[in-house]
Amino acid sequence: MPSNVLGGKLVPCCQDPVTGFYRDGFCRTGPEDRGLHTVCAQMTTEFLAFSMMRGNDLVTPRPEFGFQGLGPGDLWCLCVERWKEALDAGVAPSVRLEACHISALEFVELDDLRRHALPPAND
Repeated sequence: MPSNVLGGKLVPCCQDPVTGFYRDGFCRTGPEDRGLHTVCAQMTTEFLAFSMMRGNDLVTPRPEFGFQGLGPGDLWCLCVERWKEALDAGVAPSVRLEACHISALEFVELDDLRRHALPPAND
């Protein structure tokens, strides 16, 4: 199992809705993942609107892809560069550090992620 941004074992982000590029609940990445879905973030109304304005509608259900649509409070693996855009725009959602893939640190600072960290989950 890959490491998280804290150097520990990567933990699942969310199973309901099931997230991740590989739809296994983990924000892990590989050569096929051009978007680098490595940041486990908790959706907010502000971020979902921001994402939609950027052309990525995460709200509308897409049953043909098994996607029920997201709402505030849902956890989801985001593309690291979209999270960075949201950070720069002042609408970055909170993150679950233990579920963020270590490769996210190639694009964002750990201090920025820490400032947006959710309390550790009790899995």
